[in-house]
Amino acid sequence: MFALFRINYHNQYHSAFGDSQVLNQAKKLWLESLSRFNVESILQGAKRAIEQSDYLPTLHKMIGYCQGSFGHHGLPEAHQAYLEACNAPSPKANHQWSHPAVYYAGKDSDWFFLGNNPERIAFPIFKENYSSICQRIISGETLPAPEIKRLPETIETPLSKAENLKRLKELRANLKL
Repeated sequence: MFALFRINYHNQYHSAFGDSQVLNQAKKLWLESLSRFNVESILQGAKRAIEQSDYLPTLHKMIGYCQGSFGHHGLPEAHQAYLEACNAPSPKANHQWSHPAVYYAGKDSDWFFLGNNPERIAFPIFKENYSSICQRIISGETLPAPEIKRLPETIETPLSKAENLKRLKELRANLKL
């Protein structure tokens, strides 16, 4: 990464890291801060920095380049995800989500809340939950697909005829029929 920066940002690089002591300190700091990313992400981030910026990136900017945008991780933009969550039919887990993060952000925001409040109230809550989940994904966490709960194929212990009649009588008594 530093070699790419030295070649691309020649004058800025030598101005920022003029002597070897400063360069070694910078490398140590950057190593500690970027250690959560794999080597490929760091190199891709360095290439993004070179392509998108005329200036030598700060450490903060470099972290952003290594993370990439939501789109690089298959995540839809927040408002698009909000609309998908609001328009998904029930049961929500059965919906074909663009990304599991949309489902989990909707679940964390409460489906009833999303469906019964105007966008100006619900979207900020959803966006906060969605951003939090997206940051976890960008940091390397993998979300499982939503669990689809299905009814059992067969009822293993059916009630006896006598038990059914007893419950029916109780129900009639409770309803005063």
